[in-house]
Amino acid sequence: MDYRNGVVEWNYKKEDISENFFFFNLLKDGRVHVLAPDTSDTIKIPPSDDVTTGVKIKDVVISDDVTARVFLPLSRAGEKLPVLLYVHGGAFCMGSAFSVEYTRFLTTVAAQSNVVAVSVEYGLFPTRVIPACYDDAWLALQWLASHGDMNVSEAGQDPWITDHADLTRIFVGGDSAGGNICHTLLVRVGKLGLQGGARVKGMLLIHPYFDEGDRIWMYMCPTNEGPRDPRMKPAPEDLAKIGCDRVLVLVGGKDELKGAGKTYMEELSKSGWKGSIEFVENVDKEHCFHLSDYLDHEALAINDRIKSFINYEKARC
Repeated sequence: MDYRNGVVEWNYKKEDISENFFFFNLLKDGRVHVLAPDTSDTIKIPPSDDVTTGVKIKDVVISDDVTARVFLPLSRAGEKLPVLLYVHGGAFCMGSAFSVEYTRFLTTVAAQSNVVAVSVEYGLFPTRVIPACYDDAWLALQWLASHGDMNVSEAGQDPWITDHADLTRIFVGGDSAGGNICHTLLVRVGKLGLQGGARVKGMLLIHPYFDEGDRIWMYMCPTNEGPRDPRMKPAPEDLAKIGCDRVLVLVGGKDELKGAGKTYMEELSKSGWKGSIEFVENVDKEHCFHLSDYLDHEALAINDRIKSFINYEKARC
């Protein structure tokens, strides 16, 4: 590969490909070429406050491997807001919390839902193989919860979270691969809990990526547990212990992953889990259409649904 203007340019031939995994090519010399186009979901942009909505935006360092983009909406002095930990999609090997699409989406969600949003930048294959993505997201959730723990040093905390986030109203959300990662987070929360009195109220899954025996995921995760790995084929005993009260699942009718989202909803319903489930299908829509077609009326309706989901308790008062 060549480097031109700071961009990696691959120059191999078709016969140099050992195997194609749809999202990336495995070359005979051992290199992996992720087939990520230069689009608004991959190109990174610096943080910049949004003048239209008044949402403030900045990036924070959580650890050597994990960073995040934080979105703070306009609020009254002393007002504590719910907080959304968001995990971007991208098939575990592409995408970024710092991209145009996710920055735009989380800005809108923060403004409309009046929620502090923390969009996680986690490790991607092949630079870091799975389970790095799961561990990074868990670290981000623990970091968020630590802001309510009086025994934790303020040195690693962020004032936007400390001053504005209500850590008893945490929501975890993600799309595609990010939705898959969110499931594993709530399994851990159900088993281990969170420090400092923090509590996850709900989980938002947009077009989640689950696929029993998925050869692409299994290659990216060398330590996989086989075709029925519970991270890709959620186990009933894990579903029964999901660590939140409410779950919202959204699917696209023309999305190949529609069945995965519907199955997740059905399996969660019969697992013995005691929470409530909401299910929304956008019949004529493709995978994650709300990110690219963000002005589409059904995309706008998704934003409204997220708002009502996050502010459910407030609406009941």
